[in-house]
Formats: sequence, structure tokens, C-alpha cells
Amino acid sequence: MNRRLLMRGAIAAGVAAAVALPARRLLAPAAVADPVTVGGLAVTCNLTLPIACAANQAANPFGTRDAAQLAFEFAKYSGWPELKELLMSGDLQAAYMLAPMVMDLADKKVPVKIVSIGHRSGAVIMVHTDSSYRTFRDLAGKRIAIPSRFAVDFLFLRKMLANEGMTPKDVEIVEMAPADMPAALYVKGVDAYCTGEPFGAAAQRAGYARVLRMTRDEWPRYMCCVLTVREELIESNRPLVQNLVNYVLAAGAWLDGQRKNRETAVRIAARREYFNQDPNILRFVMDHPSDRVTYGDLRMIPREFEDLMQQAVAAGTLKDPVPYAKYVDESFARAARPASIAL
Repeated sequence: MNRRLLMRGAIAAGVAAAVALPARRLLAPAAVADPVTVGGLAVTCNLTLPIACAANQAANPFGTRDAAQLAFEFAKYSGWPELKELLMSGDLQAAYMLAPMVMDLADKKVPVKIVSIGHRSGAVIMVHTDSSYRTFRDLAGKRIAIPSRFAVDFLFLRKMLANEGMTPKDVEIVEMAPADMPAALYVKGVDAYCTGEPFGAAAQRAGYARVLRMTRDEWPRYMCCVLTVREELIESNRPLVQNLVNYVLAAGAWLDGQRKNRETAVRIAARREYFNQDPNILRFVMDHPSDRVTYGDLRMIPREFEDLMQQAVAAGTLKDPVPYAKYVDESFARAARPASIAL
């Protein structure tokens, strides 16, 4: 009797184990990795980023294990100092950054690399509509706002002053968040400002500002915002970085490919999860004129970076020259394959 009871108990235990085993697998699925956050600002120099994020998510929906290794998403930040600190600490693994700022970080042994350019042109110098300013000589002694001395906008301003035989000492330069510049010009707290879009377009469209100079006319190969990643991400997940670069480059070609694509981009970028801006202002940037900001040519050209670096040294933004290989990883741009922008 005892032996039969023991046998029945063993059989029952085996059946229970066999039934329980699949249940445990169903209750504990393998974790799906969160998308890598890529930081950026709500500026049209960063427009390739939300387009890349939206297109990648459409092609590789989040939440599936197969897509997890390739997933990245946009996070909006208010200013370059915040992005810089988060990238330095490693709390952000990737971000659109100011090119001279990345050079400086790499020179200070912060493990970051530029892996792609984000745009071409896109900066403007604005003055009040009722001002008499027509040349930079007219701005002598006047107050001019820039986003940061690490911004290429500052180098653009220096170029325009030099064309008039002037230096930054001939004007009063103040650093100011780009979003605050239109209001500052409106109340005449500044006489001019130099920044990326859409903050020039916002004041121009409102009727109280006009363009004094655009990079499209004065510096067509201008670049400022660059896709920057920490080296740990490169080492731990090269496929994701490659996928990110593929989509950024594809987004640039797509944006400059057809007019209707820019209208789609305006609707996407205006959404809350991206720039959260008035689409009419973004549309103004895209149309007045159509090459106010360009995105189609995002080639990594060493001599252009070298020229930018030397200008930053001359401006005092960088203390010493920084070798190209110290802050750029070309391998992803060289290996890039067209991604599908199905938006």
C-alpha cells in the first residue's frame, strides 16, 4: 500500500512539473531592451533626428525582441549645456551636439566620437525690422546674442565681422538660449542675434525681424550640429550605431528629395514627442527660401572639420588644435546603406 502511494505521488509530481514548466516560461519572457535615447534640441539643424527616429520605429516597431538591438528614440532637451553634461556623465549615450563642443570634450578625454553630420547651413543673423542696420559696420558697439561660444553661429558671426574689418571686440556679445532671442529682439534687449532656426523664422514671420545674413549665402558648407555617440555604445552595439547613421543619412536625402517630404517632416517634427512647435513656423523655415537649411549632403570631409577646428582655436573656443581622428569615427558613414524613410 505504501509503495503504491509513493508511486502515485511520484507520478503526480512528474505531471505537475511537466505542466508547470511551460507556464513558467510564459510568465517570464526574455526582457526586451529599451530604445537608446538620442538627445537633441528643437531646432531645424536637428531635423534629421526626429525623421530618423520616426522612420526607424515605423520599420522596426518597438517592443519586439528582433528590433530591440536597433531601436533608438528622440528626447528633447532645452540647451547645449544640459546635453553636454549628460553626454559627459554617460547618462546619454548619443546626442546631436555642437561640433566644436565635441572637439573640446574629446580633447579632454571624454570618450565621444562624431559619427555623422546632421545638416548644412541653417543659421541666420537677425535684426529688428525698424533698425537702420544693413552692414556689420552698422552694428559697431551694438549688443549681439549668440547661443554659445562653442556654437558655430559664433564662428559665423566672426566671419561676418571680419568681412568688415571688425573683430568681436567691436560689438558686445552675450550668450543666450536661442528660444529667448526673438523676445529679446522684440523688446530691443539686443540689437541682433545669431542662431539656428526656427528662432530666426519665428521673429521674421511675426513681422518684427528681418534677416541681415544667412549661412546659405555666406557659408554654404556650414555645419554645426553633429551626431555624437559615446565610445561605449560603439563598442557594445555597433549594429545600433550603424542603423542610426543609416537613418540619419537617409533622412537628409529624403528631406531634400521632394517638397512633399518636407511637409511630412513639418507635421512629424511639430508633434509633442519631438519638437512640440508650431508647424507654421517650421514650414516657414522650409519655404523661405527652400534652401534656408539643407540636409542632402552630409558627407564627412576631413578638411572641413579641420577648418572648423582651426577657426574655433582662433576664436579661443578651443585651447589647442585637436586631431581629426580624436573626435571623428568615419567608419559608420563609410559603411552606411540607404534606409527606407516610409513616412
